[in-house]
Amino acid sequence: MEFALLFLPLLASIISGFFGKFIGDRNSEIITSIFVSISALLSLILFYQVIVNGYANNVVIATWINSGTLDVNWSIKVDALSSVMLVVVTLVSSLVHIYSIGYMSHDPHKPRFMAYLSLFTFAMLTLVTSDNFLQLFFGWEGVGLCSYFLIGFWYKKDSANAAAIKAFVVNRVGDFGFALGIFLIFYLFGTVNYSEVFQQIPQIVDKELLFLGIQIKAIDLICILLFIGAMGKSAQILLHTWLPDAMEGPTPVSALIHAATMVTAGVFLIVRCSPIFEYSPLTLNIITVVGMTTAFFAATVALVQTDIKKIIAYSTCSQLGYMFFAAGVGAYNVAMFHLFTHAFFKALLFLGSGSVIHSFKDEQDINQMGAVYKKLPYTWILMIIGTLALTGFPFLSGFYSKDAIIEFAYLRGNTVGYYAAGVGILTALLTSIYSWRLIFKTFHGSYNNKKLKIEEMHESPLVMLIPLIVLAVGAIFAGFLFKDLFIGHGGENNFWGESIKFLIPLSTDHPPLWIILITPILVLLSIPIAYYLFVKNKELPNQIVQSNRPLYNFLVNKWYFDELYDIIFIQSSKKIGLFFWKIIDIKIIDRFGPDGLSLLIKNLSLRASKFQSGFIYQYAFMILIGLSALLTFLILH
Repeated sequence: MEFALLFLPLLASIISGFFGKFIGDRNSEIITSIFVSISALLSLILFYQVIVNGYANNVVIATWINSGTLDVNWSIKVDALSSVMLVVVTLVSSLVHIYSIGYMSHDPHKPRFMAYLSLFTFAMLTLVTSDNFLQLFFGWEGVGLCSYFLIGFWYKKDSANAAAIKAFVVNRVGDFGFALGIFLIFYLFGTVNYSEVFQQIPQIVDKELLFLGIQIKAIDLICILLFIGAMGKSAQILLHTWLPDAMEGPTPVSALIHAATMVTAGVFLIVRCSPIFEYSPLTLNIITVVGMTTAFFAATVALVQTDIKKIIAYSTCSQLGYMFFAAGVGAYNVAMFHLFTHAFFKALLFLGSGSVIHSFKDEQDINQMGAVYKKLPYTWILMIIGTLALTGFPFLSGFYSKDAIIEFAYLRGNTVGYYAAGVGILTALLTSIYSWRLIFKTFHGSYNNKKLKIEEMHESPLVMLIPLIVLAVGAIFAGFLFKDLFIGHGGENNFWGESIKFLIPLSTDHPPLWIILITPILVLLSIPIAYYLFVKNKELPNQIVQSNRPLYNFLVNKWYFDELYDIIFIQSSKKIGLFFWKIIDIKIIDRFGPDGLSLLIKNLSLRASKFQSGFIYQYAFMILIGLSALLTFLILH
């Protein structure tokens, strides 16, 4: 069963990619959707077995590398953690495949698109089922490659190509740190297998290394390098700039990247490596700070974005920040719980926005929409469900997981934990405001689109709406149904078993009542506030913008990270490149190398050719000079 679950998406990708033109567009769509849906069904069966019977297995498919102490298998590791990820990846991917049949109906390259989606799913499944760091890295790079294919799918658009390259390059920065971390693990332990590495971790807790001239604990260095890899994949602040630009790909791609695959890989890595991170309080504090900073940063930027997909993209970035600071305070199970619930409502929001874009004939600016809730009633209701879940509206999935993160951060009892809880509450308020801004400006108010008459608006086809309905069910019930399983009462449960290590047990205290109530109260209050600002009194937001123009520009320009990176890295690299090209290459190497040598030979040849006149006396003269030179040489030697 495990083998079929993993390799069906790969088989679907091969069939669609290599034989798509022979079997036709529709058959490609059906085959890939069926194969990935079977994987989803198998993952649900596995998940049920893990919950009910505590099932765990490690299926060794083949020996991959066996050289010296390096013994790496290609395996399918099934435990509580990987079973959760299998459900998230395959379920969302199967719904995205089905949705794509409707969304990509007018695209001429459907088999290629479906092949990429299935390959993306296979790479992520390889990542989450690995039992060693090398297979994990294979899947890690696989999802990076597939993201490049999918973000740049419409390769005739310059912006899509640029976005794909940006995602690929920024991820290489994080992946370089991740690779160094794996090298260091092998250097210290002589193995890259999880079980062997985790057993030896306590032995190197006090070991120190000299790295870049800095004396640092080996355990801290391993954790920091692994976290740099996680930062790149999960778009944490400083390595986040690729994520909004990834919206250049088709909307189903955005849903798959943001809800189930690539960006969740970083969170999975931290949780999988909890037996390492638990021994490094320094790195856990860094993770908490980076996570809460990312959550706040992305929420502030989302407040002023006008592209419907970019608003949801920054929302993803913000929610990933929540997951990271949950892991940073040691609540790995809560981080996974939020990852699980987030997959449903974020995929719902992305596919819902795709339904809106589809109806508006590819319009993505929310200022060019409005007053279409009667024309798109199903999309409107489903997106409201996604928004309620995202904002943490009471008793929907986000309410249980997001509030649990804030509570456990507060219960951590240290300064970083208190700050994280405070930032989490503030970010929850901002999340609610920008989410309802999106809903009100898209579906309510006045109709603002000049290219398309409102009478031409129509609801999306059933093949696009059914996946949304399934995701809506998850967005409503996932939190309530799985809270006790994932978190348990007082933070203790037996579901995770050995898949997550808690060196310091999570607090079993009850948080104060105000911590429990403040977020839901703020979420509820933000709805009428957003309605007043974006429907009733549209001039007030404009007045606020005019009176706070520098702050508005700061947020619109995404805290100027792209401009800063352009100055520090792009322009400086360009200047260094020009210097080496114009000065070192052309004026020195070429001038005194091939160009200079060829010029010298050319000049000598031109001069020598003048002796080829055809007169015998000149030839005799040259022979005499040559003979004199030869005699002189022989006499001297």
